[in-house]
Amino acid sequence: MAKKIYDIIPPKVARKVENQIKEFLGEDKKKHHRRAKKEAASVWKWVAATAGALVLILAVYLFFKLPKADIEIWPVVDVLSFEQTIIAEESAISVSLDKAVIPAQYFEEEKTGSEDFPATGNASNEGKATGTITIYNKYSPPAPVTLKAGTHFLSDSGKYFVTLQKVVIPAGKKSGSKVTPGSIKVKVEAAEGGEEYNIKPATFSVPKLSGTSYYYSVYAESTEAMSGGFAGKIKKVTDDDIQNAKNILTEKLLSAAESSLRDRISSEYILLDNAFSSVVVSASSKAKSGTVVASFTYEASAKTSALAFKKSDLEKFAKDYIVSQIPDAKTMLDESFSISYSAGSVDIKGGKATLNLEFSAGVYQSIDKNSLSLMLTDKNSSQINDTIGDKLAGQVSKIKVNLWPFWVSKSPKSQKAVKIELKFE
Repeated sequence: MAKKIYDIIPPKVARKVENQIKEFLGEDKKKHHRRAKKEAASVWKWVAATAGALVLILAVYLFFKLPKADIEIWPVVDVLSFEQTIIAEESAISVSLDKAVIPAQYFEEEKTGSEDFPATGNASNEGKATGTITIYNKYSPPAPVTLKAGTHFLSDSGKYFVTLQKVVIPAGKKSGSKVTPGSIKVKVEAAEGGEEYNIKPATFSVPKLSGTSYYYSVYAESTEAMSGGFAGKIKKVTDDDIQNAKNILTEKLLSAAESSLRDRISSEYILLDNAFSSVVVSASSKAKSGTVVASFTYEASAKTSALAFKKSDLEKFAKDYIVSQIPDAKTMLDESFSISYSAGSVDIKGGKATLNLEFSAGVYQSIDKNSLSLMLTDKNSSQINDTIGDKLAGQVSKIKVNLWPFWVSKSPKSQKAVKIELKFE
């Protein structure tokens, strides 16, 4: 009989196999869980033991290494004040305490400029009329007549005109009792400016010949109107205009020179207000007083000089002076130093300035913190106060001892753990 072949597991067999697998896996999982718990418990025991050991080591380290003593000392400070006169000198190279001299430096700035200014004076701008006249000479007996340049001719309307050059009038020609006048054309100019001299054709006489035999024999006529005469108001330069221009421009240049000089000098220098010298180097205008123009240009040049000195040199002198006056056992308190000054005489050209100084500083007993800290090891607060009091008798106003941590009752035996700080209030 042929065997049956199944391509899948029969349902009953499959369920049986599945149950067996689940039973096997469940048991294995329980065993694995129990094993993991044992391993975790072992790890935590090791961690706890290690942590405990570290805490113990740290506690021992802190107990022996952490303690320190911070000691604050307030020295007694005495104030010393001084007054001194010194000289800031351009020729000095360095601060000299013996000569009471500090170096000074000479500064100079020059400014040149020009500016246009209006003319304020009033003037008349008059054009003189000109034209041509024919001068006649009918003098008898016939003879030439010479008139000098500038001879006046009076028109029949009462206006004067003058010749511009010497004139020689030819002699007339006589025929019987009749004389034909000699003549010459010349250019004339009105004696004054103005439109009223633009006269029409006219006849002219020569006033200066009045009373002579030539008066009625020499005369002139014009055939065309005179032209070019006019009058108007214009501006001219006055003395006040020139002076005002000088004042305004030089003041601007001097101010600009001083401002530029101050900008050039760095903040490390002290510049005294009375250590300035200002001069006008040049000032002029091509337009002179009376020049007829609407405006004119004024030019000028100004120079400012100053003597300055370094603030650091001033302070160095004062500090060196204080140090020279205090005993060797004392120390100057730098932060208490103060100084003020006022200017005495100033000679800018000579490069010298006298300064009156007032300065002061606090001084206190010198304290060797290194040797003192060695004396303060392994002592309680009371012993520390007593030791400092004995060492610096009368030179300390206050002492404060801080021992750390809180359980420490004595300063450490190590000098490095004893810190001393000087306090000034």
